[in-house]
Amino acid sequence: MWVKGEYHDDFADVRKASRDSLSRQNQRHIFDRIDWIEKLYNYCFSGYPPLYVRARAEGAEAWLFLYHRRTGEYHSLANWYNFSFRPVFAGNPDDRTRMALLKAMARRLRGRAAHIVLRPVTDENDLIRLITRAFRSAGWAAVAQPVDTNHYLDLGDRDFDNYWYVRPGALRSTVDRKAAKFPVDIQIHSQFSPDIWGEYEEVYENSWKPKEGSLAFLRAIAEQEGEAGNLRIGIARSNGKAVAAQFWTVDNGIALIHKLAHREDSAAGSPGTLLSHAMFRQAIDIDKVHRIDFGTGDDNYKRDWMEEERPLYQIDFYNLRRPASWIPALKSCISALVRSRKK
Repeated sequence: MWVKGEYHDDFADVRKASRDSLSRQNQRHIFDRIDWIEKLYNYCFSGYPPLYVRARAEGAEAWLFLYHRRTGEYHSLANWYNFSFRPVFAGNPDDRTRMALLKAMARRLRGRAAHIVLRPVTDENDLIRLITRAFRSAGWAAVAQPVDTNHYLDLGDRDFDNYWYVRPGALRSTVDRKAAKFPVDIQIHSQFSPDIWGEYEEVYENSWKPKEGSLAFLRAIAEQEGEAGNLRIGIARSNGKAVAAQFWTVDNGIALIHKLAHREDSAAGSPGTLLSHAMFRQAIDIDKVHRIDFGTGDDNYKRDWMEEERPLYQIDFYNLRRPASWIPALKSCISALVRSRKK
């Protein structure tokens, strides 16, 4: 099998080289698409030099999007806005070809990096074993450790009423009581509007949430997904004032809950809970999704709405051709071993 690995450091080159393979039409997941990745870099990582690695073989290709964090160290081009990160494949390669592509990238990276950090990685389809095997065969030490949690809901053929019937009694009671005592007007928008986005920002700025990393990035994604028809922005109003807001996207049968907030001075009425009730109903009964994903973070309230959870991993790769990597690699391996024994 002939495999070629190469570097790119400019998105114009990436778009040209990928020939639309990273587009919405060819990548099912928003986090794997060039439109998401480029915006994320421009709004959140533009101060760091990028490094985009590509491997090609037999009509298939793989991409690994990284940025240069410090001397010899590269990190996945991802942050808290990503629900997951992984190498992006195109051309529907089989496992043998995927392994070859990953090996080619790992070999290529030996000349540039001493340490590579990928995060957050889900272990779907045995992905972590595939990545770590490929890098180890190319001379890297690889250590994968759980660092976060993802909560999600697989619906099967249930409608909203069936889903809601098995929610915790305290949650269902809260919705009934608060809706009667503190009614709100709820609207769910599928198109971007500067006025609606202004209400979203105002709610967020008056919420308990910490200062947002990049509202400009979120707005750019909202505009992009609005054009595609995948945006869902929910606004709950009390006496005409927005008191809760949520930013979701719905694509290929999966609803992603990107951001949610309510005004701190309206917490007694639980407007965020009432809005979630409406957003879940919309996603399940109208959008007909088969999965709802609550993203990263092991917040207790997510368990009321979700039914499944899985770990999110950080994978550290250490270039064993560089003696300076030996001690950090050993320390990382020992840390992972101690952590696994404690469990």
